[in-house]
Amino acid sequence: MIEARHLRVLRAVAATGSFSAAARELGCTQPAVSQQMKVLEASVGTPLLIRTSREMRLTQAGEVLVRHATGILSGLTAAEEEVAAIAGLRAGRVRLVSFPSGSSTLVPAALAALRAAHPGTRVSLVDAEPPRSVEMLRDGDCDVALAFRYDSVHDDSTAGAAEEWGDLVVRPLLSDRLVGLLPEGHRLAGADTVSIADLADESWIAGCPRCRHQLVEACEKAGFTPRIDFATDDYPAVIGLVGAGLGVAFLPELAMESVLPKAARTVTVEPAVRREIVALTLPDLARVPAVAATLDQLERAAAR
Repeated sequence: MIEARHLRVLRAVAATGSFSAAARELGCTQPAVSQQMKVLEASVGTPLLIRTSREMRLTQAGEVLVRHATGILSGLTAAEEEVAAIAGLRAGRVRLVSFPSGSSTLVPAALAALRAAHPGTRVSLVDAEPPRSVEMLRDGDCDVALAFRYDSVHDDSTAGAAEEWGDLVVRPLLSDRLVGLLPEGHRLAGADTVSIADLADESWIAGCPRCRHQLVEACEKAGFTPRIDFATDDYPAVIGLVGAGLGVAFLPELAMESVLPKAARTVTVEPAVRREIVALTLPDLARVPAVAATLDQLERAAAR
């Protein structure tokens, strides 16, 4: 195997014409240069230098190797400089995937702070709900996934959650409580707190599949099965449907931060239903400086 250090010695010998001169240029001893040339010739299986009492010159194989060495060593230097830039956060790329309410609240502040601190780091953003976002992370289609999971009503929720993300680095960000959303003319719109059971006879508007599943679980725990007449992943659409008097809904508080309710009112719902917001990455990616910096900024954005 040809090593870069041997190519550097060969190039120095070719440029200076002797082992001793090459040693001075490289800052090592003449025996060290001679030894490395022997190793290189053994690696390629043919002589690279012709040594006489009056001169030292390259063989045809030596000339070929020196010609290629320039390009190889300059390429390695460029690669080393680029990697050093990435390691020092002067460059780098992070592919982020997030669910919509995270994209509109946590992500903008985090990316603005990241750009201010490390302007050479570039971040791309794609929207996806879990579990699809987590699949993208495991498939190598992103570097960081902003995701969530609900507090399950089952006793084995902790074991299930551990299994779901057990192979990933999990950075907890915040606990997001769900609020009830009612038409402003609803009989309970002015209440401070509403029991889930009080909404048993309502028409419901459900969100993403994971949110819909959690809605059904929470309602069944309260003693009824919700009648879901509408389902949409679009939070403004949910608010519009509620505002038009077509039903009631559960929405995360995080989602309400970026949407102005029209003709709808939020109420606190008991018992509380929460979802855990996290940033996920793979163990190897967590050691990449740009990825680590992105996780840090997401955590700071969630703490504000």
